[in-house]
Amino acid sequence: MKHLFFDLDHTLWDFETNSKIALDHIYAQLNLDERMRSFQSFYTTYKKINGKLWNSYGQGKITKDVLRVKRFDDTLKSFQVNDRALAEEIAELYVGTSPYQTQLFPGTKEVLTELEKDFELHIITNGFKEIQHIKLENSGILHHFDVIVCSEDIGKNKPAPEIFHHAMERAKTVASESLMIGDNYKTDIVGATRAGIPAILFDPHRSYRDGIHEWHIHTLDRIPDLIPWIRQSLI
Repeated sequence: MKHLFFDLDHTLWDFETNSKIALDHIYAQLNLDERMRSFQSFYTTYKKINGKLWNSYGQGKITKDVLRVKRFDDTLKSFQVNDRALAEEIAELYVGTSPYQTQLFPGTKEVLTELEKDFELHIITNGFKEIQHIKLENSGILHHFDVIVCSEDIGKNKPAPEIFHHAMERAKTVASESLMIGDNYKTDIVGATRAGIPAILFDPHRSYRDGIHEWHIHTLDRIPDLIPWIRQSLI
């Protein structure tokens, strides 16, 4: 096992925290308090809508451009605000603000520094290509990774096996020499497993029941000690 493939959002880069910070800035900048009940109600509604639309995007049902604006348009409409121009403005500000936030999960830099002594590290992400590199660079972890594969590179989202095969081809490796680490059971764990890659489920918020996956962790610092056990189990 020589190559470790990481998901980015919700695994290394703390998407929830960074997104909330960005939206809080935008909410204040646009004086949305005049049209909403509160930032928290706006944010809670947005999270639900955004999650559903990301699922649709992952299944190829909507495009990136539709997702970018629709998540805000639908959120505004939930508060009886029918203003497409405002939704487009929020979408533009969000893409220009969110990826520049720098919150990582605890231990991210330390674990990556330790792992890169023995492994080549890579990224496989469904996130938008033009902003994933910004996140990596601004949060100070870009230099840890050799290959960065975004779903847009091949027109397939995780869990499609094509994106995992493409990533392995780019990294010049094979499934038996690879390991995937990600937070989403369906897209990261099931997707990788179907491509023949063993995987670690990172579950910082304990969203999944115990036993859902053999290698199920809640903190990133478990990874270095877990890898030898995975190697042994695959012999």
